[in-house]
Amino acid sequence: MPSFNQSIFHPAVFYLTGIPGFETYHAWLSIPFCCLYAIAISGNGMILFVILTESSLHEPMYYFLSMLSFTDLGLCFSTLVTVLCIFWFNAREISFDACIGQMFFIHGFTFMESSVLLAMAFDRFIAICNPLRYATILTSSRIIKVGFAIVIRGTTALVPLLLLLKRLSFCRSHVLHHSYCFHPDVMKLSCTDTKINSAFGLAIVISTAGIDFVLILLSYVLIIHSVLSIASPEERKKAFGTCVSHISAVAIFYIPMISLSLVHRFGKHAPPLVHTLIANVYLLIPPVMNPIIYSVKTKQIRKAMLKIFFSKLI
Repeated sequence: MPSFNQSIFHPAVFYLTGIPGFETYHAWLSIPFCCLYAIAISGNGMILFVILTESSLHEPMYYFLSMLSFTDLGLCFSTLVTVLCIFWFNAREISFDACIGQMFFIHGFTFMESSVLLAMAFDRFIAICNPLRYATILTSSRIIKVGFAIVIRGTTALVPLLLLLKRLSFCRSHVLHHSYCFHPDVMKLSCTDTKINSAFGLAIVISTAGIDFVLILLSYVLIIHSVLSIASPEERKKAFGTCVSHISAVAIFYIPMISLSLVHRFGKHAPPLVHTLIANVYLLIPPVMNPIIYSVKTKQIRKAMLKIFFSKLI
């Protein structure tokens, strides 16, 4: 264990954490992590490739799905190096500036994914509640503008947040609870006043993911109201069926994120293993599960994947 200077200073490095209590098994534990990263990268990469190459999928719903896959790939690549270096080489050190950079990408892609899920909810709302105007509302130019807005919204608020973090001084142990840099985790190690950082961080979360979640719920209230007014049971089932994949994606994104936030805010005395496990679930489950859900539940994606697979095989 490295020795730490306890005087107040700006740290040269932080020390990331693998799986507490299982350090001797890190080489073996890297196998499931490698498999999860491989599934996430190959699955999301495949969905992006299929949507770009198949003209039948050049529709608003699939453009938004490609944005979701892009953000999931961004999340995976943001943490791939630090996670696997810990398991393979016990390389736990990360410089303060590199930690800031990693936080920018992790939180940026997280907020972008939340915005994409909101855009997908709006897509389902228009498709079900106002189908006759679907093509005129969600034009290609508007989808491009939405994409740019998602990127700008997901990144601009992070700049002042991370600049505020750089002004802090650190005098405690520089060991983080996760295998990657996470803003609340780094902030806890500061020995100076972090009230402004906490308030600003909470405001960003509420104004992005919080508002997105409320609007997604509202959109589904309106969708359910519209679907229940349909007389035919078959049409109701078909309408609900188009939303199953998106509802699943929303659940696997927000549940781990809310769980991790609650653990950081109220789980000060929770075992380190709890922090690590929830952090890894938050990091890996959405990128792994999203391509599986959409390839299984979305007939058009599944058919396009099988078409490409068998054409390459032949």
